[in-house]
Amino acid sequence: MPVQKKARIIRLIVCGALIAILIPVAFLTGLIRWNGFGNVKMNLSIFVRLIIMIAGVLAVEALLVFVFSLLKPKNHRVRTVLSIISSVLKYVAAIVIICWGLSIIGVNVSTIVASVGIVALVVGFSAESLIADMVTGAFMVFENQYNVGDIVEVGGFRGTVTSIGLRTTCITDPGGNVKIVNNSAMKNILNRSDKPSRAACEIAVPYGTDFRKLENQIPDLLQSIFDAHPDIFKVKPVYLGINELADSGVVLKFIGEVDEANIFSGARTLNHDLLLGFKDLGVECPFPQVDVHNIPV
Repeated sequence: MPVQKKARIIRLIVCGALIAILIPVAFLTGLIRWNGFGNVKMNLSIFVRLIIMIAGVLAVEALLVFVFSLLKPKNHRVRTVLSIISSVLKYVAAIVIICWGLSIIGVNVSTIVASVGIVALVVGFSAESLIADMVTGAFMVFENQYNVGDIVEVGGFRGTVTSIGLRTTCITDPGGNVKIVNNSAMKNILNRSDKPSRAACEIAVPYGTDFRKLENQIPDLLQSIFDAHPDIFKVKPVYLGINELADSGVVLKFIGEVDEANIFSGARTLNHDLLLGFKDLGVECPFPQVDVHNIPV
């Protein structure tokens, strides 16, 4: 068992023991006094009211979440706000059900809230990680570090932010795998959606190629690639020059400015179209070869 998990379990046990000890002591010493349950009453009518109240609150919460899910704003900031509101609604619904339910059965909620401050203090220490998640999540939203729809990389995991809640952030990679990260653990984030990305391509040509002639033909080839894929490339791809003198050929490097979501498809498109384009220009891409020489003994 990890050390952090053991420490958390020990902390919960200690806090539970403190609560179990402090509550009786508080009553015996008169630190906590209330008549909040003096008027508690339960009958069939009150039970039906409780059921109707709970069903009504849950229905309103579900309806609001459903309405927010129907909204598909293109602005990532708006999508982030809607995601957080949907998360907050669940907590608000739970609090409303508890407080409203206690008032229906005759409990003086205000007296209880005022009397359990010491218990809330102890529970607060045990919920340290929860508070850290909520505070960190609020700061990340206010500082606009990332939003729903952004492509981020956290701890080597790269994916699209699909939802941001009060406690956790969900990131989905291209394979559909979902990683749920506590907001307090969202550190050293690489937001790849802030600026346009560059899809890179390296392709080799034979050493015997007429490079002056080929480099004069490359701009037209790149223009044709851009015209064929305006949905992928933001501008015409760029030829950077000779990148390496490899064993089997001369490696040329190209880049294309794309959205982060198209960084892999952009590289594949460059590889495909440059290979076919070089063949049309009469330039065959080399492949590794091994020459075997038989030496007579």
